[in-house]
Amino acid sequence: MRKIRFIMEGKQITAELIDKNPKTANAVWDALPLQSRINTWDDEIYFGTTVKMGEENAQEKVEIGDVAYWPEGRCICVFFGKTPASTNEKTKAYSPVNVFAKITGNISILKNVVPGSVVRVEKVD
Repeated sequence: MRKIRFIMEGKQITAELIDKNPKTANAVWDALPLQSRINTWDDEIYFGTTVKMGEENAQEKVEIGDVAYWPEGRCICVFFGKTPASTNEKTKAYSPVNVFAKITGNISILKNVVPGSVVRVEKVD
């Protein structure tokens, strides 16, 4: 199982790549390591990447802990709660995303991430 690590503000969290969108997972994997600046959208962090892909089994409804590529914004998104697009208790992306990984660590550390801070994403050996 391939794993990636997000390092930000001295904290880190890991995710496992899943088979739902293999082209997306491979494109992100091949682009690592990457570094970017974090944006937030309520309980979602997202940041730009050099990966350029279209939709692959894209969806708007996501689960807490999902890591996705957002084709419209060319960003990686990590969902850890509700977004402004969410309805009821369901977490929802702004527009369709390709989910390619699932957070395996303590996701609550994302609640205190400061917009504009640097995130580094790398492969876990």
